[in-house]
Formats: sequence, C-alpha cells, structure tokens
Amino acid sequence: MPGTCVVGLQWGDEAKGKIVDLLGDGFDYVVRYNGGANAGHTVVVHGKTFKLSLLPTGVIRPNVKSVIGNGVVVYPPKFIEEVAGLKAAGIDLSESLKISDHAHVIFPYHMEEERLAESGAEGKIGTTGRGIGPCYQDKVGRRFGIRVGELLRPDHLRERLRFVVPFKNRLMKAFANGHADQLVPMEPDAITDQYLGYADALRPHVADTSRLLHEALAAGKRVLFEAAQGSLLDVDHGTYPYVTSSSSLPSGIWGGSGVPAKNVQRIIGVVKAYTTRVGKGPFPTELDDGPTGTGERIRKVGREYGTVTGRPRRVGWFDSVAVRYTAALAGADEITVMLLDVLSGLPELKLCTAYEVDGERVTHFPSDSYQLDRCRPVYETIQGWTEDLTAVRKLTDLPAAARRYIDRVGELVGLPVSVVSVGPDRAQTILVK
Repeated sequence: MPGTCVVGLQWGDEAKGKIVDLLGDGFDYVVRYNGGANAGHTVVVHGKTFKLSLLPTGVIRPNVKSVIGNGVVVYPPKFIEEVAGLKAAGIDLSESLKISDHAHVIFPYHMEEERLAESGAEGKIGTTGRGIGPCYQDKVGRRFGIRVGELLRPDHLRERLRFVVPFKNRLMKAFANGHADQLVPMEPDAITDQYLGYADALRPHVADTSRLLHEALAAGKRVLFEAAQGSLLDVDHGTYPYVTSSSSLPSGIWGGSGVPAKNVQRIIGVVKAYTTRVGKGPFPTELDDGPTGTGERIRKVGREYGTVTGRPRRVGWFDSVAVRYTAALAGADEITVMLLDVLSGLPELKLCTAYEVDGERVTHFPSDSYQLDRCRPVYETIQGWTEDLTAVRKLTDLPAAARRYIDRVGELVGLPVSVVSVGPDRAQTILVK
C-alpha cells in the first residue's frame, strides 16, 4: 500500500498523533497536508512527552522523512521553535524534514486580524488565535498571500510586504471599532527584516515537496498522510461556520500535498471513546453537568485541555451518528478507539445512537450548525467497569464490560476496530488486528 491516511472522525483532539507515531516505522514518509500551528499533537514515548503543533508527528521516528505540504499554513517562529526543541531532545531534522515552497506564511498582521475579529461580542468562531483563518483568506483571495518560497527572495519579499502591510493597517483600523488610536501600525520593512532572519533557518528544509512525493511513490516508497483537526471541522463538510479553514478530511490530500487520491489505499479513522470539542458550535452529546458532574470528571481524568491553547475542552458521550457521517465522508476502512482508560470507574456509559428533532427520530447527521443545534441525543446505556486498563495489552484481557463497549462502538459505526488505546504512551496500546 503506497499511501495511508490517519484522520480524526470527531471535532479534533482524537489522539491521531499516537496512531501516526505507532504506524511510523512502517512508512518512509509522513506528510501533513492541512492546517497550521493550531493542531496540537502529543506523543509519549517511553515516558517522554513530545508536544507538536506544526511539525508532522512522524518527526519522532528517526528513519522517517517528514513533509509539511503546500496545504499547510506556516508560522516560521513556531517551526523554528519546534525544530530546536527536538534537536535539544536528540532528534536532528536537518536532513529528514522538508517544507513545501508553496505553503503559505503567517505574518503578525494575520494574528492581529484574528484577534480583532474575535474581540467583538457577536460572530465569534472560537479560534485558537494563531492567524490560521486570515492566512487562508489571503491564500484564496490571491492578492495578499505570500508563500514560503518567497521568503528566500529578499528583494521580492520586501516589495510584496510594502504592498500588503499598508492595506492590512487600514483593514485593522476598520476592525478596531472605534479603538483605532490604540493600534500601532505595522512597518513593512521591519517585518521583512524579521522574516528574512527566519528564512535563513527555513532554507535547508524548503523544497518542491509535490515533486519529492511523486518521486518517492514512483520509487515504491510508502507514504503516511496525517490530517490536522477533525473531520467535523472540515471547511466544506463540517459544522459550518464553526469549522477550521482547510480540508481536514482525506479529500484534502490531493490539494494539500499534490498526491492524487488513487495513491491512498487505506484510511484509518481515529475516535475517542467519548467526544470532545473546543470552541463554539452545537454539540448534541455535551455533558454540561457542572463542576462535580461526569463531564468534568472525564475532562480531568482525560486531561482534556488544548495542547496549543490550554483551553478546557467541552466533553460529551460518544456520538455514533456523527462518526458514521464522517467515516462515510472519509471513506474509512477501520477505526481506532482512543482513551478508553479514561472511562474506567463510571458505573454506566451512554452511546448516542440517533437524534430527535421536533419529536421525530433521525439517524443522519446534519452538518449545518443551525440544524444540528435542534438535535437532541437518543442514548443507549451500557454498563461501565471499575478496573484500571492502563496495563492491558491484549483484547482478551479487557474487562467484559470494556470489551462490550468497544464492540458496540464498532457495530454502531459499522467499521472494525483495529486499535484500542489505554494510555498516552506508545506502549499502552492494544492491537486488535
């Protein structure tokens, strides 16, 4: 199989990074094809924790080449910071990490645009504040987008920023809503000098990654594609407008890496044993039951706080209606169930099997937020278990109730469960097949 994709089937934070890390040794390349430094991945190897938000999770594997594709938006300081952090931990990426010359660049004005847009009382999306959305807006708007390859051409970059930055200053003044006197105008030459400094650090990694990947596939190399965010945040098929700004489904691979879809022959969908969401938007199975309720218990045990922002995640029961929808969109062949250990100690668990809308039972997922907001979950209750699962390594060693829960999740989604995770460490994994 030349190409495999690991994709989250919920609202993100499904522990995709662990699955990518587990599979890493079986591949020659790992490719990020969407998103930016708003996608937190935590990987624990032999008790050592690595937290990444921009670099592909494959960088942890020493024999794997990692690629940041053209569909990613790049904030150079974060790239440099993560590369330096891994180097300090003994992982040298000087030869193994490449970044597309066509990936778009995030500038300070993108983050300021986002801050101002999210500061009002109305129309908030609940973004991470990393400038991701405004950068993608510039990309599709074409006039103001700047790509990584342009950082390597000093005179050209200075000319471009002298055109872009004055417009951004005027735009931010309009966004300031009567507080323009508090804004400090950005200086194009100062930003140019700053980013030319970043360019020196990026230069050894910049490449035509589409050609690189085509040559790798022609040579019989195996490529693992790593989706950022979750499928319910896909800009086209997610819970719009409370979504990300890129294609987080496998459909984003072709545009975000240049690799045609025919090269991807296995798609692994990743789900949590429950559901979480960050930011605004409807969430039918949310457990909003107070500081002593089940939702807060799951949040604390599962350490449900954003890797990038530190924000507490919203928590709810597993929603099979939503996962069936995204599994179909993704073309998933199998699912992996993560963080099963977090549910230990709960006397009973609930699985959402359908919705009720105006007294009518529905089993399809409405991806538009205003429709989803009217849906009420229909639950099936299943017995919980008390045993600690973190030392279990075989499916047959799971408590009977935990095994029934896994089996029922697979039945409701309609896909086989291939992996069960019972802890953050690479070793805390049950390989079902």
